[in-house]
Amino acid sequence: MTTLNEDVERLVAEFEGAEHELADLLHTSEGAGDDQADAGSTALEREQEMSIVKNTREMLEQSIDALRRVKAGTYGACQVCGQGIGKARLQAFPRATHCVTCKQREERR
Repeated sequence: MTTLNEDVERLVAEFEGAEHELADLLHTSEGAGDDQADAGSTALEREQEMSIVKNTREMLEQSIDALRRVKAGTYGACQVCGQGIGKARLQAFPRATHCVTCKQREERR
């Protein structure tokens, strides 16, 4: 649980920083003197920052959900089959919601 709490704190800080960066990029006006390469570079930076914000938000939501499962007493149980997820998997990926077998099945689809 300590790992998840630390994860949430780290992700909140990353999310706020990434949102700030994105806001700066979105408010940066493209000057009349910018050439196509500058405009393309700015657009690429915005797209990358939007992707970072989205990924960080998803990881934060997963970590918060894992903490909810800890409180509910369902943490460590696969949400598909109900079997235990496995200590090694949870240590490697504390936000895991599926056992290895169910995750493999999901990825094959």
